[in-house]
Amino acid sequence: MKEVFGSPGKKSGLILRIGQCVFAAASIGVMASASGFSTTTSFCYLIASMGLQVLWSFGLVCLDIHALRFNKDLHTNIIVSLFVVGDWVTATLSLAAACSSAGVMVLFTRDTNICRVDANLSCDMFQISIAFAFASWFLLAISSYVMFWLVASI
Repeated sequence: MKEVFGSPGKKSGLILRIGQCVFAAASIGVMASASGFSTTTSFCYLIASMGLQVLWSFGLVCLDIHALRFNKDLHTNIIVSLFVVGDWVTATLSLAAACSSAGVMVLFTRDTNICRVDANLSCDMFQISIAFAFASWFLLAISSYVMFWLVASI
C-alpha cells in the first residue's frame, strides 16, 4: 500500500486529525458562547455536526497515537474501509451544517439586516464559528480524499 500524506498511523495523519478536532471544538465553543444561537435551527445543527466531528476525530487521534507509539500498521482493508465511510459521512454532515449556517448568516446580515436590528444576536460570533466549521471541514476533506485513494489502492 502506498505511503500517502495524511495516512492513518502516520504523523501527517495525526496532524490532520488534531486540526479537525481543534477547529470543530472551537466552532462549538464559539457558537455555544454566542447569545441567541439556539433560536436558529441551522446553528443548532452546526453544533450537533461539529460535536460528531469532534468525537470522530478525537477517536482517530487516539488510534493514530496508539499506532505511532507501538508501531502498528493501520493499513488493513477493514480499518481503511471504516475510515473511508466515517470520513465521508462526517464530511457530508459538516459541509451541510457549515453551508446552511453560512446561508442563514447571509440572510441575517445582507438580506434582512437582523443583525443590526436585534442586539441580542451575536452575529460576529456566529461568523467566527462558521469559519472554524469550514476550516474543520477542509481538513476533513483532505483526509477523506486520502482515505479514498488508500482504499482504491488496496
